Amino acid sequence: MSNLTKGNNNSPRKFHLNKQSGKLMGVSAGMADYFGVDVTLVRIAWVLGTLLGFGSLILIYLAIGLIAD
Repeated sequence: MSNLTKGNNNSPRKFHLNKQSGKLMGVSAGMADYFGVDVTLVRIAWVLGTLLGFGSLILIYLAIGLIAD
């Protein structure tokens, strides 16, 4: 079993889009909630990864935004 739990309950933690705190599709805010880090760090990582990866993370971002809840 996985030790990834959220809060005090024993249900496994699941990724979700956070459209209330999100700017575009809520992917970065959802990832920040899932990993427990600041959303600004996740957004900076997306921008740096997109610039260094010649734009390939844009497709991954869109795929996550369309596939996730």
